[in-house]
Amino acid sequence: MGLPVCAAEDIAAPNLTTQNKAEAAFSGELIQCAAYYQISSAAITAMNAPQMQAVGERLASSAVETLTLAKQYASETEVAAQLEATKAEQVSRMSNASDLAALMGQYKDKCKTLVAEPQQRLDYWYMATM
Repeated sequence: MGLPVCAAEDIAAPNLTTQNKAEAAFSGELIQCAAYYQISSAAITAMNAPQMQAVGERLASSAVETLTLAKQYASETEVAAQLEATKAEQVSRMSNASDLAALMGQYKDKCKTLVAEPQQRLDYWYMATM
């Protein structure tokens, strides 16, 4: 009976590196989206435009959702550190605090798809890192 357990472990071991790489890449994308959502939500909230309140709340909710998912693939400490670094990098690309055009162009559709179909994107990373 000990032999099948060893065989199963031996079979799973080569995939561990691929799995870790795939999950790290996937988690990184989730964190990029969470940063985008947080920055966008803060900028929209700062506009103090009542008609945009629902949009700001939806973006904040999407940030929480993507961070929760990222924490399934990386530690909370890693996610928090990566999030702060990613936000700083994204903010540095903005010409001012309310200029979301560049971030929207890069992340809006990508992140919408990622949140809607996370397993599909994770599967992509498994294939890409084999």
